[in-house]
Amino acid sequence: MAIQLPVLRSHEHPTEACAPAQQAQHRGNPLRTLKVGELARLSGKTVRALHLYEERGLLEPIERSKGGYRLYAEDALVRVRWISKLQEMGFSLTDIQRMLKQWEHSGSAPTAMLRVGDLLKVKLQETREQIARLRALPLPRLGPLRRPAGGPLG
Repeated sequence: MAIQLPVLRSHEHPTEACAPAQQAQHRGNPLRTLKVGELARLSGKTVRALHLYEERGLLEPIERSKGGYRLYAEDALVRVRWISKLQEMGFSLTDIQRMLKQWEHSGSAPTAMLRVGDLLKVKLQETREQIARLRALPLPRLGPLRRPAGGPLG
């Protein structure tokens, strides 16, 4: 479950310690939600991928519609993009779960950033080691490339 930290806006309002979604509802602003299909379209992910993220605890709908559809807050799009970027960097979903747990249990933003920074440093070192292993592989000797008569290079 993702942690929603309270946002303190004013000492006069009774909603000062509410999560942002609740604050918007108290102020009369309707909370815009995204159905899973819309979130998939906007993020470039499949509905199945989003369901997998939910199963892994990386994404959580804020509610279900009367018809049973998963409804996500608009900031879920930021989370899905964050997951995608980390996957592009070579992090597995298990790695991302670990990172998220460390973030949530860190107690403060500076501590969270230090922990995430440590994980990124480890990943960078692993990537550098992989590059070194790949560079050490012998390259196969290729003969001269010839174009077949009337065909593409092959």
